[in-house]
Amino acid sequence: MPLALGAQNPRISFARDLLTKRGRDQHRAFAIEGATLLDEALRSGATIRELYVTEAGAAEPLVASLEGSGVPSYLLADRTFAKISDVETPTGILAVVDLVPAPLERMFSVPGLVLLVADLGDPGNLGTLLRAAEAFGAAGAIAGDLGVDPYHPKVVRAGMGAHFRLPVATGAPEAVAAAARAAGAELVGLAAGGVELAALTWPARTVLVVGHERHGLGRWEQVCSTIAGIPMAAAAESLNAAVAGGIALYEAFKYRA
Repeated sequence: MPLALGAQNPRISFARDLLTKRGRDQHRAFAIEGATLLDEALRSGATIRELYVTEAGAAEPLVASLEGSGVPSYLLADRTFAKISDVETPTGILAVVDLVPAPLERMFSVPGLVLLVADLGDPGNLGTLLRAAEAFGAAGAIAGDLGVDPYHPKVVRAGMGAHFRLPVATGAPEAVAAAARAAGAELVGLAAGGVELAALTWPARTVLVVGHERHGLGRWEQVCSTIAGIPMAAAAESLNAAVAGGIALYEAFKYRA
């Protein structure tokens, strides 16, 4: 049976810290919530540091199996669990996983497409793009350093396990451009009015740069050697960042297939 913790236990403060970027960076860890993400983590070989569960969550077979294998497990009252949860209706299962961001150089260690998400502010869009990047065979993903943290709980939920299988880095334009140049990679920005995606010849090493929901490529445009666009009906002004990025990722995937 998991060890019962009171609301004032220091472990609760630690788990609450993981709701913030500062806390995640300090502890080099992030939280995943729910049996589905926990299963994704385990199937992908992620190491579970510890578990926080309610009575209902403790009844899940995965929880019992992990506790039996020696993973520190803690039992919380429902009201206490709600304090460490990021969702409106807590699942009753929260696991702590090591946060190991990939260095920029790793993004270009092998030929392939790298997704770069240019300072997106919406965590759902970022998570969806990470999921699409994995689905369409990207070698890795880079999040702009002024955007939402790629390990924000909402990003992790929307990513549906992509964080455990796709190398994810963070960087600024100058650093990313330098690493790309050193590897012979070309940065292709996605924006209205660019060269039609279907006409592109995708280099063996390409960084696809998807812009901010409202501000587009912004400071990232200056490091892009090519700007590509998606043709649309005249009445449509723009696409959601995740939708546009998904289309571009699929086009690149088709080109390489």
